[in-house]
Amino acid sequence: MHEFGLAFVTAFHLIADFDPGLVGIVGLSLRVSLTAVLLSALIGLPLGAAVAAFRFPGRRAVTLFLNTAMGLPPVVVGLIVYLILSRSGPLGVLGLLFTPTAMIVAQTVLIVPIVAALTRQIVEDLLMEYGDLLRVMGTGPLTTLFTLLSEARWSLLTIVLAGFGRASAEVGAVMIVGGNIDRVTRVMTTSIALETSKGDLPLALGLGVILMTLSLSVNLAAAMVRETRRA
Repeated sequence: MHEFGLAFVTAFHLIADFDPGLVGIVGLSLRVSLTAVLLSALIGLPLGAAVAAFRFPGRRAVTLFLNTAMGLPPVVVGLIVYLILSRSGPLGVLGLLFTPTAMIVAQTVLIVPIVAALTRQIVEDLLMEYGDLLRVMGTGPLTTLFTLLSEARWSLLTIVLAGFGRASAEVGAVMIVGGNIDRVTRVMTTSIALETSKGDLPLALGLGVILMTLSLSVNLAAAMVRETRRA
């Protein structure tokens, strides 16, 4: 019990003193996750809106795929991205494996279906309310997409925040494609797993406290967005 308490005290000292190792891990984690979320929003929001707003061959299959892909196991995504980026893979020549870029790719693949599927549902609900009005106004495809996305902006922001929470908590995929290399691809989640296995509890606890604080902040921001929307 004494050792556990001492580990907690040391962990808070690491946070308060802005330990360079801890700061580097947190900084890399935020850079990877924020970049992945930005790319996922740029891809997933218009994709989900387009699937909801337009009728095209295979639309039902795309909808089913997005809904199914929301539950993709992270380790499977990591394995697929690993095979694609490995030396013998189609993109092996780019040399992206075991780099932060590979981790961003893996997280983006995981988050895009979540963003797209939830966006599709929200936009589909909006179309039931505004679809006739948009048709009467004769809006074009791009204008329709922009209008629907703009109208649903608060709900979509909540989706993006949820995507960030999903990305920041990811372990399996980033471990596979990043390799958990010290000062290169070691992020908070993989560091916690490694340091716990090594018995270095202070660093693991310090990162755990930061990760929990980040998760609570994201949930609080999402709740504030929902309250703002209702107001």
